[in-house]
Amino acid sequence: MQDEFSTIFPLTRGRVHDASGPGAAFFAAALAGMTRGTVLWIKPAWFFEEINPVALSAFFDPRDIILARTADQTETLAAAEEGLRSGAVGLVVMEVDKPIELTPGRRLQLAAESGRSIGLSLHPEGAGNQAATTRWFCKPLFSASDSTLQAWSIIKNKTGTNNSWAVRWDETARRIRMVSKTAERAASQGPPG
Repeated sequence: MQDEFSTIFPLTRGRVHDASGPGAAFFAAALAGMTRGTVLWIKPAWFFEEINPVALSAFFDPRDIILARTADQTETLAAAEEGLRSGAVGLVVMEVDKPIELTPGRRLQLAAESGRSIGLSLHPEGAGNQAATTRWFCKPLFSASDSTLQAWSIIKNKTGTNNSWAVRWDETARRIRMVSKTAERAASQGPPG
């Protein structure tokens, strides 16, 4: 199961992927940490949550992030396409509030392929990029001892099968680690006492 996960994460370069769910931003931060290099994070101006680069320092050097605010989804997709095509950034994260139709989704795929960058669109649950190579649903798992415990499920995979994993972020190694079923059960039971 570890080998299967390591073939799919970090995500394939030159492709655009999707993530949704309450752990989607964590997924993006972990991907940025493992991708290493400049991250372009594009967020619509009307989204309330702010990106705090210092808070992302557990995942990567905050100097490696470029933040962009856009007026609408058309502008978000245009900025993402330019970033992907440039080859100057390793990862482009785009937050959107509507599904990405097939034609703009294919444009993003072509731009990612041209620039050898990874694209990641963060969607509300139930939406998505029709042309995405993989789609993930991500949510945090409760653990009294580990605030980075997550459940990640691949729910669309053009190159393989779907699956689910419990994972955690190893800040020291700056890597995602799979959590064994035994450790996952022990963590969910809380501290002994």
